Amino acid sequence: MEPSFKIKKILVSTDFSGYSRVAFPKAIALARKFEASISLLHVIQPVITPSEYTWGVQPVELQREHEQHCHSAIKKLISEQFPADLKVAGHILHGIPFKEIINFSRDEKIDLIVISTHGLSGISHIIFGSTAEKIVRKSVCPVLVVRDPAHKFEMP
Repeated sequence: MEPSFKIKKILVSTDFSGYSRVAFPKAIALARKFEASISLLHVIQPVITPSEYTWGVQPVELQREHEQHCHSAIKKLISEQFPADLKVAGHILHGIPFKEIINFSRDEKIDLIVISTHGLSGISHIIFGSTAEKIVRKSVCPVLVVRDPAHKFEMP
């Protein structure tokens, strides 16, 4: 007989959009039920900026400002969206979101990933794919995908 399923570490990813916040209440409820901690993760995607379009500002400075903004934004999310009695830590990584989320979950021995989906459909889904879908396919731990109930589902 397998040991019971235990959740002690929950990973929630955010891109700071309203869609990503849909996952927060589920993660909070699960953290309370299982007395788990939450890691709130944002991944900064690489941006390639041609030097002639930087208007005299070095890309390194822009990257630093963007990272500082992300740190501030994640702290604000934690203070405004998560109850103070829960153990919630913010994390900022650089890279391709689905890869960084999967690597973080493996490295930190995360028990459950809670992620929202934007519900791309049609040509958008074909071109861009879905971060949530890639995480579900490649994750080493269970993934709970939360969709905004107000978002209309369209059959492909």
